[in-house]
Amino acid sequence: MKIFHSYPVAALLGLGLAGILPAATPSINITPFGSMADGRAVNLYSLVNASGARADITNYGAIIVRLFVPDRAGRFDDVVLGYNSLADYQRASPYFGAVVGRYGNRIAEGRFTLDGRTYPLVTNNAPGGIPCHLHGGTVGFDKVLWTAEPSLVDAAPALTLRYRSRDGEEGYPGNLDVTIRYQLGEDNSLSVEYRATTDQSTPVNLTQHSYFNLGGEGRGDILDHVLTLNASRFTPVNAGLIPTGELAPVAGTPFDFRQPRAIGERVDEPDEQLKFGGGYDHNFVLDRPEAGGLAHAATVFEPKSGRVLEVWTEEPGVQFYCGNFLNGSHVGKSGRAYARRYGLCLETQHFPNSPNQPSFPDTILRPGREYRTRTIFKFSAR
Repeated sequence: MKIFHSYPVAALLGLGLAGILPAATPSINITPFGSMADGRAVNLYSLVNASGARADITNYGAIIVRLFVPDRAGRFDDVVLGYNSLADYQRASPYFGAVVGRYGNRIAEGRFTLDGRTYPLVTNNAPGGIPCHLHGGTVGFDKVLWTAEPSLVDAAPALTLRYRSRDGEEGYPGNLDVTIRYQLGEDNSLSVEYRATTDQSTPVNLTQHSYFNLGGEGRGDILDHVLTLNASRFTPVNAGLIPTGELAPVAGTPFDFRQPRAIGERVDEPDEQLKFGGGYDHNFVLDRPEAGGLAHAATVFEPKSGRVLEVWTEEPGVQFYCGNFLNGSHVGKSGRAYARRYGLCLETQHFPNSPNQPSFPDTILRPGREYRTRTIFKFSAR
């Protein structure tokens, strides 16, 4: 196992790094990334494969800070939004690159009833003036320090992150022990495996919240990206972005991405659902050949660079969000402000508000059972 504690300065900072990177031996490079208010050290772990693709991940929030993949000419660019410093992530971040939980997405009114008991959660979001619980609360998994263990798995660089969410954290019952493993494959795939166990029944719905721009971080909006979603239904929402419980067909609507369509083609159509989200910010119900196992969820193609992102997952849904709430207030790694729709998210998940929707796939983890799911982001070019 090759794990180093040094790396070229330009690569460490990721400032303007682009071009054709030399081939490398698969490795993991560890550098300081700041410290928590209580003095605990935060690190950056650079997973590098033999072709030079690189994923920089910090144990603060399990955040993917940078992700360098090649275009059709072999040029490497960073394709995720984010910051160069821990302080920026701590100051203000719309979940750039983070793992979110215990419950990714929204829970209506910040409460749910389980086994006859109602649990109030932190309410930290209010779309349409309607309060809800979002992405685990005020201090969700995106804002905590995880323990980290780098390793090589089948000759591929990997990073295992662990966190114990204590009973009562953000209102959730039970102690939840969570493990995340990132692994960078030689085929330029980044796999994310989630595991969790609990000592008390609790909702669990973990997801990865990277904002992708396949043209390169900070280089304009994603409206020309061509999206395919393997979903013939979606979950419509009310004005508070909470699903109504309906599984509506996408046919004949701006939500039909079963065939490749540019994201900007219909995003501003006069549709009530688009109005509620300010654009796309909806859960799509994936068409799966069978329950469980990896299935194709989405493909994104960026015409200028030729980059392709394929998303494969074991989850039943994916939240497609096209960066509607970005407004230029976040200045990213390249020094450019992230304006509206400068990034897109494909958050593989169970459905929003499932604890309050008995007809939705179950999200309750019971003692003695293991939560386990996997998503793969695979990059190529054409």
